[in-house]
Amino acid sequence: MQTVRHDTSVISLFLCGDVMTGRGIDQVLPYPVNPILYEPYLHDAREYVELAEAAHGALSRPVAFDYIWGDALEELERAGVDSRIVNLETAITTAGEACPKEINYRMHPANIGCITAARIDCCCLANNHVLDWGYAGLEETIATLDKAGVAHANAERTAAEARAPGVLDLGGRGRVLVFALGSPASGVPFGWAAASDRPGVHIVERLSDETAHRLADEVRKYKQPGDIALVSIHWGGNWGYEIPWAQTIFAHRLIDEGVDLIHGHSSHHAKAIEVYKDHLILYGCGDFVTDYEGIEGYEEFRGDLSVMYLPALEATSGRLLELRMTVLQPRRFRLNRASTADVQWLSNLLNRIGAGFGTRFDVVEGHTLRLKNEN
Repeated sequence: MQTVRHDTSVISLFLCGDVMTGRGIDQVLPYPVNPILYEPYLHDAREYVELAEAAHGALSRPVAFDYIWGDALEELERAGVDSRIVNLETAITTAGEACPKEINYRMHPANIGCITAARIDCCCLANNHVLDWGYAGLEETIATLDKAGVAHANAERTAAEARAPGVLDLGGRGRVLVFALGSPASGVPFGWAAASDRPGVHIVERLSDETAHRLADEVRKYKQPGDIALVSIHWGGNWGYEIPWAQTIFAHRLIDEGVDLIHGHSSHHAKAIEVYKDHLILYGCGDFVTDYEGIEGYEEFRGDLSVMYLPALEATSGRLLELRMTVLQPRRFRLNRASTADVQWLSNLLNRIGAGFGTRFDVVEGHTLRLKNEN
């Protein structure tokens, strides 16, 4: 890698893990949906607000649409990224019929301002919560994002649409193509798969060479010279640092066949990072915006640390030039810069779990990690 200079030959991105604006988050926004839940322990979304307030103090409701992003907005402006891409793990709907599963997320469509306030360019939808409120909920989610001018991938109205990328035009500097897919290993029900006559999610049943080749063929159908092809994949379990060998082989095969960056998520905490043939693989980006404050369990994984991934890529090749990561922490549903001690903790962790991939990080500017240049 090399030091990045801001010019037209560099494409810079903002990526993060799960953005879950339903449930408690929705309840503090200006237009909360019916708070009814069908969970084993809690039955009202406002109880998640109460848990957060019990942990970190009262918040004034309703909050402004930009409130939940907190210090991330200033960091985004400073980074000057070309595209902002998140995994939106929430249905945007007032649909009243929940899918029969333990946890269901939804946000009122009138609260879409919390997405546009951060100028999000693309929401990846191929995850295990986008159909929490059925096909009507998915249809309203798609319609709401379309009306707001936010691209989305790849939970769509047909299988053909679900395989097509979200396209982010960089105004004469090429495009970012976002291909999103979900794996049943992350809890995406296989019955949610899109079909020719049924809306749903782009699901891959197995992380096989055959699947990778088929996906790469789809990428080649759309990718033009100067485009960056990103595969955003919801895979694996919620907790633990192990990277299944199948994930590594699958990611390598995709890059071998022309994909530029792998954006992995599903884990509730940050996981190891790899640079393979000068291309970035994020195995697990962790949670970013959630209503988990005050919920106990798995504290050793520090799921309360939200990470902004800020890669800079060579426009002509997709080669990684630089990776910076800004560390934040939610308090009262607002993202705040993490303490120096917490940033150092995450740096130490990533250096330990990334040793097998040869990746190491330095702490810079107090709250930011930078991938070290070993060349």
